[in-house]
Amino acid sequence: MNKVLGNKKAITLFTLPAILLFTALVFIPLIWSFTYTFFSGQPGLDFSFCGLKNYMQIFKDPTLLITIKNNLLYVVCVGGMQILLGFLIAMLINFGVKRHQNLVRSLLFIPVVLPGVAVAQMFLKMYAITPQYGLLNSLLDMIGLDSLITAWTGNPKTAMLSLFIMDIWKAVGMYILVFYSGIIELPEDSVEAARIDGANTWQIITKVQIPQLKPVFRMALIICITACFKVYDSPMALTGGGPGTATMMPSMYMYNMAFNYRQFGYGSVLAVLILIECALFTAAVGRIFRNKD
Repeated sequence: MNKVLGNKKAITLFTLPAILLFTALVFIPLIWSFTYTFFSGQPGLDFSFCGLKNYMQIFKDPTLLITIKNNLLYVVCVGGMQILLGFLIAMLINFGVKRHQNLVRSLLFIPVVLPGVAVAQMFLKMYAITPQYGLLNSLLDMIGLDSLITAWTGNPKTAMLSLFIMDIWKAVGMYILVFYSGIIELPEDSVEAARIDGANTWQIITKVQIPQLKPVFRMALIICITACFKVYDSPMALTGGGPGTATMMPSMYMYNMAFNYRQFGYGSVLAVLILIECALFTAAVGRIFRNKD
């Protein structure tokens, strides 16, 4: 193995297919998308160079500002709850579930592998108010809270909350698995030493395990933040971005501008903006954890 790894020709041979595939599917489309930002119209029809006009448009677009606010709220609420619940439930499984841990983890992970459209349809039935009450409104009616019955996905005040609940439920299982995998890899001697010194469970978690889980937290945060900034399928399937722009995300607005309104240049600018957001927040997470380390 050392002989193969020391052979530069062998390394090139093994890595070349992956490099070519990455270049063809990621790098070249990225360059095309960036090039499109300087053009207006539709490629092949009325595509013309417009300089920085598309970039200047983002400062005059009120809808874009709304989608960015929605997206930041989504990142904080959904991303924060996914990380927090993932960690807490992983700790609960590790300390509280003595038997059938594999079964519990498997059950909690099932929502992650379900198709997003199928999950959205299930929650639409739960949130339904017509032609008959869904599960949620039926429960509210049963316990006498008729005043809370509403069209959850059709009400601008509750549509975002409905989306938050669905996406937290669907994705939290992945972060449970991430944190649980990190917890079981922690050295047992540090925990045993803390117990010998008289530490209780809370002290073991906060003083021993959490500091050792910093790399896991960093990885989970990066995955969560990038997924939240690029979210598209779940709001599209549940609310379609509505009512109005109440649940519209930048990725959905980008798609509408590029493919529905045929403004490929401005749509490409929005794609670059999403890329910049992901890069900045990822760099911030890396710097925060690096400074603490």
